[in-house]
Amino acid sequence: MPLRLATFNIENLMTRFDFSGWRNQLRQDRVLRLYDVQDKAIYQQLEQARLIAETDDTRQLSALAIAEADADILCLQEVDNMPALEAFEYGYLYRMVGNGYRQKYLVEGNDSRGIDVAVLMREETRSGERIEVLDVRSHAMLTYQDLGLFNEELALTSQPHDKIFKRDCLEIDLKIGGRPFSLYAVHFKSMTNGREGGDGRTGTMAIRIAEAKAVRHIIERRFGKGWTADKNFAICGDMNDYQEKVQVIGTRREGYRFEPRREEASALDVFSHDGFVVNPIGRRDVMDRWTLYHARGPEEQHLCQLDYIWLSPALAERNPDSVPEIVRGGQPYRTVFPPGQEVGRFPRIGWDRPKASDHCPVVMSLELK
Repeated sequence: MPLRLATFNIENLMTRFDFSGWRNQLRQDRVLRLYDVQDKAIYQQLEQARLIAETDDTRQLSALAIAEADADILCLQEVDNMPALEAFEYGYLYRMVGNGYRQKYLVEGNDSRGIDVAVLMREETRSGERIEVLDVRSHAMLTYQDLGLFNEELALTSQPHDKIFKRDCLEIDLKIGGRPFSLYAVHFKSMTNGREGGDGRTGTMAIRIAEAKAVRHIIERRFGKGWTADKNFAICGDMNDYQEKVQVIGTRREGYRFEPRREEASALDVFSHDGFVVNPIGRRDVMDRWTLYHARGPEEQHLCQLDYIWLSPALAERNPDSVPEIVRGGQPYRTVFPPGQEVGRFPRIGWDRPKASDHCPVVMSLELK
């Protein structure tokens, strides 16, 4: 019986308040900028009240998206810490799915904001096969120097002793109904903070390329080069890069047209150029592979896939007809859907917020041998 595997960037599942907007208006929430607040203590009270009021709707919607995915194993990104994960699972997710994700794994990584990758698992698959955890390994401490990855491009923004993973690569060895399966949960460097005056995606690509090379090194070291094709493994997470996008052209009043475009270069080419792993979302129509809507005004809009379940060749070959599902009911109403792709939104979804996340969960069913 199949294993349901999912990935979801849950977007800032935090236990902390961020008051940095008091000094830095770029970090101040837009609603508070409508008011003239002269006292820091009052600002902090308002920010706490705003965030608490907003969070309840947001996390109900996040839980609805996860419930719709109905995964046996769920990889999450942007989780503050284990207490945040436990509070969300008990207070929100449990109300949607019942007594499900008892196995939780998170290791504090390298992100400056404190957001980490996490993995939630049922004790058994929906079909009753035991999910057994054999080993959990963090690779957050690996440096460019350790793997010989430092180069001229990285030297523009980094040092040889810097950590490769901006969060972590969380490696989990499992047995599913007695069959081996290895999982690699990641969250690559974002496309922001690029070099001054340059494109953010281009300016940060060298970092993501190094992260992808490091993931590949870890897997090849685990199984041996040339043997990985025969193994059961998957790489899951928010890769913060794409190999293609759907350009959205137009406005709501005038109408839209949609043009798929292939990127000349992507950090993800490290995974795909020689068939090391397979992106099964390629089985969907080229217009229907997106997991995120990006917009900065009508001149800059596109849909793209940032969230991936990369399969080993053996898993992809064993599941040729399994097509990943993309849960889009938690998207805000500002998201532009190509014709024929519209879905019913979850209750209380707003124009921009509340929403389940800016990302869509991706889930697929897999038969293991």
